[in-house]
Amino acid sequence: MSSPKRRIETDFVASLLTHHRQEFYVRFKGPEETPFQGGLWKIHVELPDQYPYKSPSIGFVNRIFHPNIDELSGSVCLDVINQTWSPMYDMINIFEVFLPQLLRYPNPTDPLNGEAAALLMREPKSYEVKVKEYVLKYASKDMTEDSDQDNDDDDEMSSVGSYESGDEDEAAGMEDI
Repeated sequence: MSSPKRRIETDFVASLLTHHRQEFYVRFKGPEETPFQGGLWKIHVELPDQYPYKSPSIGFVNRIFHPNIDELSGSVCLDVINQTWSPMYDMINIFEVFLPQLLRYPNPTDPLNGEAAALLMREPKSYEVKVKEYVLKYASKDMTEDSDQDNDDDDEMSSVGSYESGDEDEAAGMEDI
């Protein structure tokens, strides 16, 4: 039997904005055995009034180099979120299945970031090097903590205790969130 005090081990931590129950951030770790491994991204999540019947809005706050994620806005191009969403899905599906799969298996034929898509198709090794450079530059623990401090004046963040994971470079349009 497992102890009731045992923590759930995941690759993400959620933080709520106290003034907005339908808006929160999730700290998301890059999947193991990918060029994104070791990265920590802050993801802005906004739930529409019709959630779970309508899909949430998901956006990376700090930069990521990926064919299906817009580098400047942080928007994610993922069919399951944007087009084939079902009320049977929940936030756990997004952060434990959908986003890790997107990072593991990018789709360069339907890009939001043309440069990343072209590099992945033409020079996969160079793509991997550039992804790792972005991880070091934009997705370190220090960078996500800096972006938390930038937001402290506007809204207080609180971590969800049951989930635990072992600045000017924020995506455009997300700095004021």
